Parts: sequence; C-alpha cells; structure tokens
Amino acid sequence: MPRIITLNLNGIRSAAKKGFFTWLRQQDADIICVQELRAQHQDLQDQLFQPEGYHSYFHCAEKKGYSGVGIYSKQKPLEVVTGLGWPQADQEGRSLEIYFPNYCVASVYFPSGTSGELRQTVKFDFLKRYEAYLKTLVTKSKEVILCGDFNIAHRQIDIKNWKGNLKNSGFLPEERAWMDELFSSFGFADAFRHINQEPDQFTWWSNRGQAWAKNVGWRIDYQVVTPGLLKSIQSVSIFKDQRFSDHAPLLIDYDFQH
Repeated sequence: MPRIITLNLNGIRSAAKKGFFTWLRQQDADIICVQELRAQHQDLQDQLFQPEGYHSYFHCAEKKGYSGVGIYSKQKPLEVVTGLGWPQADQEGRSLEIYFPNYCVASVYFPSGTSGELRQTVKFDFLKRYEAYLKTLVTKSKEVILCGDFNIAHRQIDIKNWKGNLKNSGFLPEERAWMDELFSSFGFADAFRHINQEPDQFTWWSNRGQAWAKNVGWRIDYQVVTPGLLKSIQSVSIFKDQRFSDHAPLLIDYDFQH
C-alpha cells in the first residue's frame, strides 16, 4: 500500500532545521514529493538531504535560493524526466517525474502570481502550456499522480476568506476555471476531496495576522490522480502537529500494485 506525501518546503534547509527529515523517517512513505527547495544541486549532496533507503532526484532552479522540486522514492523508477520542455518553467525548476510500470508520479510547483501582473501572466502561460503537456502525459503512462503546490484554491470550501480573495492571485476566476477543467474535461480527480469533503482543510497559511493560529488558510497543495486510481485511495490527511514550512504535508495512502 504506497504512501505518498507532498509538501512545499519553503526552503529545504529551513525545513530540515525544523525537523522535517526526522519526521519523514517515521512516516514509512514510499514516495515523497517536495517543492520550493530554494537550493542548488551542490547544496543537496549532504547526507541529510539524501535520506537512507530512498533514491533522490532534484530539479533545481537556475536562480539561487529560488523554486526547485524533488522526489524521494524507495523503489528505483524506470525513468526520470526533468523539466517540461519550455525554458521559463525549466529554468525555474518547476517539474520532475518518475515512472514505474503502471504509473507516473510528478512533483510540480506552479508559479505564483502574487508579486504582480508580470508573474500572473507567467502563471497563466504556465497553466495553458501545462494543459497541453498533460494530454501527452496521460498517453505516456497508464496512471498519473500529480503532487504539488498548484498555487490555486479550487473552490470556496478550499479557502477561509473566499469573498475577500476573489480578485487575488490564487483564487481568480480564470485560475479556478482551469481547475474545473482539470477535474472535468482533462479527466483528473482531486484525491483529497474524493475522501474528505469537510471545510477548513487547508495546506498553506500566510505568515501575517496569526493566520496559522486562527486557521485562516488555503488548500493549494494537491495530489491529483487519473480516475483509475480513485478506488485505490484508502486514507487522506493533512499533518499539522508540527510545522516544517508555511505549508503542511499532505499524506495519501493508496492500495495499488507499487
């Protein structure tokens, strides 16, 4: 029964100091997808960032201290694909995929548009290109699990203050419409919501205004799966007992042949 974890680390060195890798050893996860490494390959050679019992793969941004994604896998994959094939995304270290006989797992970090109009344009461009990319991905692998920080809260239930964020990046109508398409015509499903329909299930909290303490959060971290995996989802949880980042780990247990 594979356990898959995804977490935006908000800096792998920072998360390590907060006990992330100690916690990880206790989880017995098969695959761990991480985003926002904020590190270069030479920084990641330390044994701390290469946990025993796992194969480690990283796609770092060219810019130091920025973005980047990684995957830890107990089982060695048949293939590892780094990048998406277009310069803007690949220079920023946005995607990494590992392939097994029956499925593929991707660690993906969608751009944020919160810093201004220019980055929002980059985000919209990413969404458009990634839509086309997904069509090729589903033809390449029998089943697909997309893990990562999508930087979009899909529905009102996925954000505490939805009325106040209707014009803000991460909850714009165009972004949410893209998620609608992802879960309809694209043919993918939100693994967490397949099991848990409760409100106040968030994975990210602003560092302002006691958002964490008051649970004023956003659910922007996902495991998005092809329909063939829905029946295999056994349990879902968001780990909040310890903080490693401004995001919380999303853990999902599946029951399928690893």
